Amino acid sequence: MRILFLYTELADYLVTCCKELSLNNEVYIIRYPLNKEAPFKFQFDRLNVFDKTNFNFISLTKKINEINPDKIICSGWIDKDYLKIVKKYYQKIPTVIAFDTQWRGDLKQKIACILSPAFLLKRFSHAWVAGERQAVYAGKLGFKKEKILRGFYSCDVELYKQQFLKFRESKNTAFPKRFLFVGRYYEFKGLLNLWDAFTQMQIEFPNEWELWCVGTGTLKPIEHPKIKHFGFVQPSGFENIISQTGVFVLPSLYEPFGVVIHEYASAGFPLICSNSVGATDSFLSENENGFNFQAGNSEQLKQKMKKVIEMTDKELNLMSEKSVVNSQKMTPQIWTKTLMSISLS
Repeated sequence: MRILFLYTELADYLVTCCKELSLNNEVYIIRYPLNKEAPFKFQFDRLNVFDKTNFNFISLTKKINEINPDKIICSGWIDKDYLKIVKKYYQKIPTVIAFDTQWRGDLKQKIACILSPAFLLKRFSHAWVAGERQAVYAGKLGFKKEKILRGFYSCDVELYKQQFLKFRESKNTAFPKRFLFVGRYYEFKGLLNLWDAFTQMQIEFPNEWELWCVGTGTLKPIEHPKIKHFGFVQPSGFENIISQTGVFVLPSLYEPFGVVIHEYASAGFPLICSNSVGATDSFLSENENGFNFQAGNSEQLKQKMKKVIEMTDKELNLMSEKSVVNSQKMTPQIWTKTLMSISLS
């Protein structure tokens, strides 16, 4: 089959899933230019990838007519060109809207629900969402239960699991006493809360643990002898970091899903996440492979980190094993089966 993705900002995890899909199908992707703060270097292999900025609406329509897709998956509803194109294919082939926005119940979302019957439901046959919180929103937008699919995001599970297996013995021998954050340096990522919680913990409960932070953005990195900053790192460069760190922390104030949680669960990391992170519904089992805390609450975060510090290496490694088990709930293979199951009947 010919599968077309009308996408905004491409991420490596979607590329991984599309490569799996391309083993038995032709895959075409129209995408936006790379974000300068996340300049991933992709290997597209069998994928047919086009930069949207090289087209106007007429030439884009012509290109898609040439592709003659059997299914279309559209990333959200912000691109007017994409919406016009999808409408032409509505009820002829499966047209799928994909999104990761959680239901918040604010005025903007309530208005979207009112407009949806005349707007989204006249263009899209299905909604493919990241998780349960997004499925609630899809239902309120008017999509029927049987037309809502979960699991739109999956990381490269096998890649990260291989990292877990590679360093399993060394971490069983001596669990790395380092917390790890990976994400953009923005306030909504909860970094200020993380830095505050960690520095306060070092004062109140002196310990040997460090905090390693990977990413770039508008926030100025805090200077602290036990906090290390790495800037942006390509996925291929994470092996050394994974080998030397032990517990993953995502303190976001707002995080629709957070595929990074799936990645580090697959790599065997115990998790500490705020309750705003959508991926925790699937990959974090409280007290089994990590801990949740109230988003924005530095004191709660500090207590969860303190709890980790007081655990034995054996307890932490048992959490690691549970993270890997949880990570298997979604894989690129399951993702592909989900996509291929979508039909108009």
